[in-house]
Amino acid sequence: MIYLDYQATTPLAPEAREAMLRWLDGPGEGDGFANPSSTHKAGRAAAAAVEVARDQVAALLPRGGRVYFTSGATEALNWALFRGAEAKPGGIAGLSIEHAASLQCLERLNATILPVDGEGLALPPDEALIPEGGIVAAMLVNNEVGTIQPVADFAAAAHAKNSLLLCDAVQGFGRIAIPDGPDLIAVSAHKIHGPKGIGALWVRDGVDLEPLMVGGAQEQGMRSGTVSPALCAGFGAAAALAAERMDSDVAHVERLWSLAMDMLPEWSLNGDASRRYHGNLNVRREGVNGLRLMSDAREVAFSLGSACGSGSGKVSHVLRAMGVSEGDARASIRLGWGRYTSEAELREGLEAIKTAARLQGVN
Repeated sequence: MIYLDYQATTPLAPEAREAMLRWLDGPGEGDGFANPSSTHKAGRAAAAAVEVARDQVAALLPRGGRVYFTSGATEALNWALFRGAEAKPGGIAGLSIEHAASLQCLERLNATILPVDGEGLALPPDEALIPEGGIVAAMLVNNEVGTIQPVADFAAAAHAKNSLLLCDAVQGFGRIAIPDGPDLIAVSAHKIHGPKGIGALWVRDGVDLEPLMVGGAQEQGMRSGTVSPALCAGFGAAAALAAERMDSDVAHVERLWSLAMDMLPEWSLNGDASRRYHGNLNVRREGVNGLRLMSDAREVAFSLGSACGSGSGKVSHVLRAMGVSEGDARASIRLGWGRYTSEAELREGLEAIKTAARLQGVN
């Protein structure tokens, strides 16, 4: 299989796997299975590993905040929006292209939905649409078309009206710098070559949220439940590796982007060409049926959009928010690559996709 679906998940880094193994040891193999809340030696060692990982994740985030581990970014976003709405009851607004993990929360909270332009970029903040004493949600990198949103502008607009800025930084974390300004940031491990099942919510100092769950003192009393040292260690190792390799990873991604653009001249780009993360390529071709293309090029792993909504049969809400017609949206595919994608793999995968398109009568 040629894997070109890096927005859905990324391969586990060998370094992250290695970091996890000690904390998965059973009796007779070591003491890595201990509960990090226990006060004996093994428990203290596990707790120390969790704190090392917390610092490694925090190193990729703005200064002046605290990282709370969660089961993933979805949990972090739900926590931020629902508890944030209680702390800041002045109203909520969020971008129309937010991931479903945010968008469905926004809908339940009767939020004002903020528009984007035809390139998938948020329109400049409109003071009339920004709540007073509430919350504004603005993602950093869109998961479907890769556009980089003006988060700092929305943070300034929110702060001018005593509101908080929540940033879903899942697709940008470890890949691009996260701007100063957000009060709450959600991130995920498995999008940066870490394990699935763990993410984090970063909370700026001075922002008070109610606990997500009660029943114990874990995560400083904010999220009860036994913390997994193995998942934390894997997340921390992946974050440290991302920090170390950020420049080389970016250069590699740019080379792959250039290769893909050279090989797909007949395809139209969805989203802005420059103000985007170049490890995400969303393209369309008249006459192509994206769903059939996935079937005909089954040796290549790519997608039609968000993995969370790919089984619904609905067209991408992101493309529709950009003004893309339903027909063009159904003719669109999303390709994603990164650190472990070789140029040879990408070339072979794109050739397979082009061959599958020709089977549909598209030259």
